[in-house]
Amino acid sequence: MPTLYLDADACPVKDEAYRVAARYTVLTVVVANSHMRVPAGPLVELVVRTGFGAADDHIAEVCGPGDVVVTADIPLAGRALLKGARVLDPRGREITDNEIGAALGMRELMEELRARGEASGGPSPMSAKDRSRFLGKLDEVLVAVRRGR
Repeated sequence: MPTLYLDADACPVKDEAYRVAARYTVLTVVVANSHMRVPAGPLVELVVRTGFGAADDHIAEVCGPGDVVVTADIPLAGRALLKGARVLDPRGREITDNEIGAALGMRELMEELRARGEASGGPSPMSAKDRSRFLGKLDEVLVAVRRGR
C-alpha cells in the first residue's frame, strides 16, 4: 500500500491531497517544521521535525518504492527518486529520473542569477488550473502505484 508524503511547510495543495488520498484510503504523512492542523483520523499522520532541512531529511529517509512525495523542493525530489518514490510538484507536474538533472541545473542557475541581482521573485501564484492539474495527476499516480506501475 503506498504512502503519500507531503512536504507540508510551503505546500499549497494539502487540502487537495487529503481529498484524493481519502478517496483511495492512502496513508498521508504530513511532514513539517512546526505543528499544523491536519484532518483527524487514522489516515493522516503529522510528523514534526524542527531544524533546517529536518523535514526534508525525514521524508528522504522513510519514503520508498511505491510511495508518492509531493514537494516543490528539487533536491528533496532527487533524493526521493533515488529511493524509488514517485514525485509530484504542487502544480501537478511529475518529476522523473529523466528530468531531475535539468531541474537541479535550473535551480542552481536561478540561485546564481538571484545572488548577482539579475533575477528576482519566485513562482507565480497558484491558479485554479494548477490545483486542478495537481488533483488529476495525483489521482493518476495513486492509481498507477496501486496497480504496481
